[in-house]
Amino acid sequence: MITGGVVTVFVNDMDRAAQFYTESLGLKLAVRFGNHWASIEAGGGMIIGLHPASPESPAGKKGSVVIGLALDEPIQQAVEKLTKRGVKFRGPVFEDNASWIVYFEDPDGNEFYLNELKAEYKKYQPGAAA
Repeated sequence: MITGGVVTVFVNDMDRAAQFYTESLGLKLAVRFGNHWASIEAGGGMIIGLHPASPESPAGKKGSVVIGLALDEPIQQAVEKLTKRGVKFRGPVFEDNASWIVYFEDPDGNEFYLNELKAEYKKYQPGAAA
């Protein structure tokens, strides 16, 4: 039945957004159709679709969607790399029961977080072998 999906992120400037997702975050641009759509491969089968904002679907509306990105390295290393690429984090890395988390936003204010699962929870990470 359902075999995958796309998280659609509404953006104000396709060039700026594509540059942020590929250069700052280091993700792969799969396909781009001018200023109408871009598919960004985020790993583990996750696709982030960039789409121009509209009055019905504004960019950066706080709280409506938060996208979590899994890591294949310690969170502190990822934060250091991404900070050097211009990503601005909202506060420090914090710990919850199962993981370490840190929040940031894309250039339109859409909310994201990095997530490093603790060892005993790694089997639940997106893309992990079942």
